[in-house]
Amino acid sequence: MSSLLEVQRRMAEAVMAPLTRQEGMRQRAADGRPMAKEAAAYIKPNPRLESFERLEIYNRQYWFRVLDSLAEDFPGVQAILGAPRFRELSVRYISDCPSTSFTLRNLGGKLSGWLEEHPEFLGAQPDLVRDMVRLEWAVIEAFDAAERAPLSAEQLENAENPHLALQPHVRLLELSHPVDDLLLAVRKRKSARKLPARQLVQTGRQKTYLAVHRADYSVHYKRLEAGEFHVLQEIHRASPLSEALEQAFAGSALPETEQAQKIQQWFALWMSLGWFCQV
Repeated sequence: MSSLLEVQRRMAEAVMAPLTRQEGMRQRAADGRPMAKEAAAYIKPNPRLESFERLEIYNRQYWFRVLDSLAEDFPGVQAILGAPRFRELSVRYISDCPSTSFTLRNLGGKLSGWLEEHPEFLGAQPDLVRDMVRLEWAVIEAFDAAERAPLSAEQLENAENPHLALQPHVRLLELSHPVDDLLLAVRKRKSARKLPARQLVQTGRQKTYLAVHRADYSVHYKRLEAGEFHVLQEIHRASPLSEALEQAFAGSALPETEQAQKIQQWFALWMSLGWFCQV
C-alpha cells in the first residue's frame, strides 16, 4: 500500500500538470501513464463523477487560481504583451517554477530571472517588459516587507559620519523606461473595468530612477534625481555617509553650495518619509 506522502506527491503532480488548450485535464501524465488509471489509484468515483473527473476539478482550480494570481500581480506586463501572450508566458513559467510556498504572494518571485532564460517571451519591447517586471515585483515586496524603528533627526545630527540603513520596505530601481506612469495608467483603467488601450504601452526610453516604498499601509512610487538615487544606493550598500555623498556628486559640475542645498532637501524629504532606520 502506498504511503500517505507518496499519495500526496502523486496527487500534487497530477493537480499541477498543465491543462489542455480546452482547459481540461490531460489524458496522459508526462511519463505517458493514463490519467484515468492514475486518478483511480487514490480517488474513488461517486454516483455523479468518475475518479478522473473528480481529479480534474482540482487540476482546473489549481491552474485557474495561479494564473489569476499572476495576472493580478503583473497587470502591467499583461498590458504590454497582451492577454493571450501573457497567458502563454504564465503557463510556461508556472510549469517551470510551480508554487512551493504556502502563499501565492511568492509566485512571481522568479519571473525576472526566468525571463532572462526565456527571452522569447519578452515580446517586441523586451526592455520595457523587464522594467515592468522589476517594478511590479518591487511593489509586492514593499507591500509586506518589515518596518523598523525610524531614525530620529536627533540621532542623525549626533552621529559622526554615520552608517545609515534604509527601511526594509524601500526598493530602489534604475530603469530604462518610465514604467511607473504606465503602471498607474494600467491600474486606473483596470479599476474602471476598461482594457488597457494600445497607446498606453508605446512608452519611449527614458532613464528613470524610482524609490518604491510603503506609507500608511499603501505602496507608493517616487521619482528620484540621479544623484539622489546614487546616495540612497550607496547607503543601501552600507557605505558611510561621506562616501555615499561623494559618489553622488562624482564628476558633477554643480557648485558646492548648490550640492549642499540639494543634500539638505533630499534628507529633509527622506526623514519626513521615515526611510531611514536604526542600524
